[in-house]
Amino acid sequence: MKTVYKLFLTMLLVVVACDNDLDQSPPNIASSDSLEDFGGVLNAAYFYQLGSTSPMAVMGDFRADNGLMQEEPYPSFDRFNGDLVDMEDQFFGPFYTAMYKSILSANNVIENSSISGQIAQARFLRALSYFKLVLVFGDVTVNLSPSPSTTDNSILARTSASEVYNTVIIPDLQDAIAALGNDFSEGRATKIAAQALLGKVYVHLGNFSSAESQLAAAVNAASGAGISLEPNFADIFVNDLNSEIIFATQISSSVPDEYGFSDFWSWSGGLDTKSLEPLDPSLIAAFDASPGDLRRAVTIDESKMASPKFPQTGGPEHDWIEIRLADVILLYAEALNNNGNSAGAINQLNKIRARAGVAALDSSSLSSTSAVNQAIHDERRLELAFEGHRWFDLTRMGTAQSVLGQNFDNQYYLFPVPLSEILVSKGIVKQNSGY
Repeated sequence: MKTVYKLFLTMLLVVVACDNDLDQSPPNIASSDSLEDFGGVLNAAYFYQLGSTSPMAVMGDFRADNGLMQEEPYPSFDRFNGDLVDMEDQFFGPFYTAMYKSILSANNVIENSSISGQIAQARFLRALSYFKLVLVFGDVTVNLSPSPSTTDNSILARTSASEVYNTVIIPDLQDAIAALGNDFSEGRATKIAAQALLGKVYVHLGNFSSAESQLAAAVNAASGAGISLEPNFADIFVNDLNSEIIFATQISSSVPDEYGFSDFWSWSGGLDTKSLEPLDPSLIAAFDASPGDLRRAVTIDESKMASPKFPQTGGPEHDWIEIRLADVILLYAEALNNNGNSAGAINQLNKIRARAGVAALDSSSLSSTSAVNQAIHDERRLELAFEGHRWFDLTRMGTAQSVLGQNFDNQYYLFPVPLSEILVSKGIVKQNSGY
């Protein structure tokens, strides 16, 4: 994909002025009816995912109990009130813009390309973008056109999250699964990536029956597609596109994205002045409860109170891991457990624990569905720390308040909609409650 991004930059033809993030045309499109090859437009849909990486990293770990902000007003991530609106320019605005630009590029490919593989990849990227938007904002504006009206603001009205899941995200992923193969060249979307993402979507919806079938398909097809758990945990974060990566947003220091702020690896590494010691003591305690865990030294550095998970050396080249096999295996374990197969769930869970060098669990020590779920959730924290998952795991499980030891309204499970979008829509886009 680094090659793809460089190609993308050489194909920029025109930037179209716009009034809001919904009506921005992909900047490599002169006119869709004059194009015959939509490869460059598809590259744009991939490229714009870059703008989501650092915001998702901060929202996923610093809103939760893995990372801490120190310089005001950034500690508002740990205060569950309306203060987060002050973070619009650095986090929510750039994220919102990037996702809708990716969606617009994907829409153009879906509507105009005659190449099934391009269309399937675009559907995957559109689903991924809307999934991120729904996780962050809940109800969101839906646009499935490459050229939405610039005069009818009513199209900006937010659609319920459930409808976005059922009419956009799930159908797009189902279509992508039907059309994609498992060619992992250049970091493109694949069938396994679409199956894994659809399984994750179903887990977030609490539909464990549907989740199990999709996650099982991804796990069972992994070895045949050259996907396997990396024997050495640290290698996952040093070597891009290694055997464990199912899909990643690829990053190159030679291709600047539109985010323009600190990269995700610098936040967790304590390299940004907003939080020079970002490691939350709670995560240290979690590793203390897992003696001998080989992930500890990779994930936390108590002397620096930071995370070395994404090493500073080569930092600007680190890919953002969207989906990796361990994440999928743990989601599969969760689906199995909630579908009454705790033994199967523990078997999957132990695959992750074995690599971590910690003792296997057995059903004699986990006597209930809730106990197995807790073991899986504990494992997800240790396995996936500083990869942007923790907050969204806590909110989907409904345990954010009990785990964080704070009483706050569930409205703060979501983040504030950028004020700029509310203003440009003349109030049709409504703010989330609490902000």
